[in-house]
Amino acid sequence: MIALGSDHGGYDLKQEIKKYLDAEGYAYKDFGCENKQSCDYPVFGRAAAEAVAKGECDRGIVICTTGIGISITANKVPGIRCALCADSVSAKLTRLHNDANVLALGAGIVGNNLALEIVRTFLETEFSGEERHQRRIDLIEQA
Repeated sequence: MIALGSDHGGYDLKQEIKKYLDAEGYAYKDFGCENKQSCDYPVFGRAAAEAVAKGECDRGIVICTTGIGISITANKVPGIRCALCADSVSAKLTRLHNDANVLALGAGIVGNNLALEIVRTFLETEFSGEERHQRRIDLIEQA
């Protein structure tokens, strides 16, 4: 299950991601927002991140206009490793090396096609499991 969260600036991209997830057979839960009325990204970013941290969802995708604020919010939830990605190489490497469990996107930064490629890469890439990467993740969790 994929946790989704966005503010008004990420709403349209979130709708495109939902279409992609439906087409690819991914289950998801949308934690809001529900329209393009101005709202506060921390509410929805935190809700999606908490669902991942609690194990209710396997991974999360959070979206605001830049991706910055909502990624900061998600990373405040213990157990979350949220990566803001604007390219598919970063999405691949953050899964391989950091076992990131939440992806943040900036709807005003990346277009729909690139965003969907980033999402595909993030969801299809597994953690490498290499000892050096696990050691570093453990150090992150201690911080």
